[in-house]
Amino acid sequence: MSKYILYTGLLAIVAYLVACTPAKKVEEVPTLKDAYAGKFYIGAALDSVQIKGKDTAAMRVVKEQFNAIVPENCMKSENIQPQKGVFDFMLPDKFVEFGEQNGMFVTGHTLIWHSQTPPWLFVDSLGNDISREEMIARMKTHIQTVVGRYKGRIKGWDVVNEAILDDGSYRQSKFYQIVGEDFIRLAFEFAHEADPDAELYYNDYSMANPEKRDGVVAMVKKLQQEGVRIDGIGMQAHIGLTQPDINEFEKSIEAFSALGVKVMITELDLTLLPFPDQNVGAEVSASFDYQQKMDPYTDGLPDSVNVQFEQRYLDFFKLFLKHQDVISRVTQWGVNDTQSWRNYWPIEGRTDYPLLFDRDNNPKPVVAKIIELTRSPL
Repeated sequence: MSKYILYTGLLAIVAYLVACTPAKKVEEVPTLKDAYAGKFYIGAALDSVQIKGKDTAAMRVVKEQFNAIVPENCMKSENIQPQKGVFDFMLPDKFVEFGEQNGMFVTGHTLIWHSQTPPWLFVDSLGNDISREEMIARMKTHIQTVVGRYKGRIKGWDVVNEAILDDGSYRQSKFYQIVGEDFIRLAFEFAHEADPDAELYYNDYSMANPEKRDGVVAMVKKLQQEGVRIDGIGMQAHIGLTQPDINEFEKSIEAFSALGVKVMITELDLTLLPFPDQNVGAEVSASFDYQQKMDPYTDGLPDSVNVQFEQRYLDFFKLFLKHQDVISRVTQWGVNDTQSWRNYWPIEGRTDYPLLFDRDNNPKPVVAKIIELTRSPL
């Protein structure tokens, strides 16, 4: 037998063995949205650059990792109706279209909020406060124009945002001063009339505070007794390494779900920077002067701080999984660390690391650990 024939035969045998050997299955790395499918939606807030499609790297992350979106700013009243009767739907339209094209649960944020309102909203042509009747009419026009435009497309709305103070009392906003506490009921009724099938939510920060918890529970019970449709309560989770107390946070999940409504974890981020005043919660009007000592991680995080960061996120996701029967959505406030408002609030120009994706849009190591939680008994 010639060497050529022998060599050819050996090649044929090797080829046969390779063909008959089952190929090793390459295990795909699961995404956040896949890992938590059937438990709750995993969402992210989008800023204007992302909605316009300019931040392509961030939008790739959104498509891969998230199945729910909320707009960070473009639907707030100062942006969507900057002048009376003049609506700007350019960015909101793009936002909703992106969600639809990618099969996402789309939430609108926010219809009634005391902050980021246009100058004209509360005053007449002379700069005086408008009447109660006029305020109600303006609320109705704004809510029904915005909700009506996206009827059947936006699945849930943050109808009223941050109407209760940390002590459980009503915030003395211009809405409250002009209309009274009825402005909350009216806002929900106007939204329901505009889209009877949309879910309607109340959203607020510092929701682990016992006094605030009691105030929100009392408010929602009153709305329910009045026959108002309210489907969920959003717990803004602007957390730190030590605040809020996670046990109090859990008590609020339980108290809100006992009202028969869904609970959503909204605006989730974890600041690692020192906080100048623990009493301001997430009050956007708070502002403090820059000091170098309040910005300690400009060159990156020490390993010891990163360990705390990971453990804190894991503790909260364990809690969310424990209550997955009542939690419908967990949404981080932003996509990556560069975008986060934590870099400029309550002190402008700091470097924070609050989200699950870094400044290069890469998942932080904790993401894999958060995914792993879904595979392990709690």
